[in-house]
Amino acid sequence: MAALPARTRYRYSLGSFVTGPFGTVPGLLLLKYLTDTMGVAAGVAGAIVFIPKAWDVLFNPIAGRLSDADMVRTGSRRRFLLFGGIGVSILFAALFAHPGFGGPVPDAIYVVVVFLLCATAYAFFQVPFNALPAELTDNAEERTKLTSIRIGFLAVAILICGGGAPAITELVGGVTGYRVMGVFIAVIILLATLGVYFGLKDAPVGALRPNTVSPRELLRTLAQWRPFRWLLGVYFVQALGIGTVLAAIPFFAERILGSSGYSTVLFVGFVGPALLTMPLWPKLGASVGKLVGFRLATAAFGVGLFGLLGAKVFPFPVTMVFVAFCGVGYAGISVFPLAILPDLISDEEERTGETRAGVAAGVWTASETLGLALGPGIWGLVLQFGGYQSSLDAKVAQPDSALTAILLGASILPAVLIVLGIPLLRRSVLERRA
Repeated sequence: MAALPARTRYRYSLGSFVTGPFGTVPGLLLLKYLTDTMGVAAGVAGAIVFIPKAWDVLFNPIAGRLSDADMVRTGSRRRFLLFGGIGVSILFAALFAHPGFGGPVPDAIYVVVVFLLCATAYAFFQVPFNALPAELTDNAEERTKLTSIRIGFLAVAILICGGGAPAITELVGGVTGYRVMGVFIAVIILLATLGVYFGLKDAPVGALRPNTVSPRELLRTLAQWRPFRWLLGVYFVQALGIGTVLAAIPFFAERILGSSGYSTVLFVGFVGPALLTMPLWPKLGASVGKLVGFRLATAAFGVGLFGLLGAKVFPFPVTMVFVAFCGVGYAGISVFPLAILPDLISDEEERTGETRAGVAAGVWTASETLGLALGPGIWGLVLQFGGYQSSLDAKVAQPDSALTAILLGASILPAVLIVLGIPLLRRSVLERRA
């Protein structure tokens, strides 16, 4: 297949302004939104963040099958991208609207229901979005270029939304701050959705192969697809670590560094180096191999996280150096799995002669969703175990046990989860078959 036009790469990558905000902002702010504006207990808040995304884990493979069927029938996945993205936009604004029903229980129920609907809409966008690289081109080099641009856009989206969302809530303050932030992010998601939908109108698609016909066949395919399962395992445990980090940032900023205003500083210090080094990881991968690059990125992220353990005694600039290490490693562990995945999909489609991109994307997204959802859930349990005191105004003094839990939970815990990926990155399993 000929090289993809540059406009196709950039228009496709606009979808990162949907996936980035949804994957980052709820994990960053939703748990604190629940504990410090609604008075929901930390453990319960962690469960609230987890439950809707746990549903998504079950639903994403179904969305993948529906997307595959629609692509075979119509020759395009664009319709799913459009309706899914619009749904995410509307429901995201509703998620942080804080209805004020008069108590933590009804308010929490509202958040659970809206978040569940928002996660469902997200599945209809994210699954076909992840499936498209394997269909836009069958050239591995072109896919790497496409993935690199997509991840670059993702870093920008995370920088804007992950840095801007806490800044807006801090600047405006209180419940109103969360409402304004929700609308701001929703507008970004809507514009990105329209950009992808109209931008890919004339984009190429791969060969229309028969669709997977039954859940039993899907399970048999996954059982036989060892490289995919192995890569999926790495991606899951690292998503779990990233989810924990995101949930920890606002608590770490306020309780360890001394001001909630540091949330934006930490996020920019994390994403900025990620954005700068994002183009370098594919070049390193081309030189030493994707798996070696993946291992090096994992090690860098782990070193940065372990370094945060000294945040209470280190000068602030030293802490920011370790934050930058985290960002550099994050860039690498974002690039490499998404660069390897399309190759594995193509191998499997050639082996079976059937469409696997949507199904693989559905299972992949389910794993990412579960990891990013379990991270805040685990963080909620860390806070609960440490005796964190929930409130309606975030001004309650915290016991020493809660501060210790925040420090360890923001450094050692996610570091262990990230570094667990290293022994799973086995060359004998994950190298592309000839």
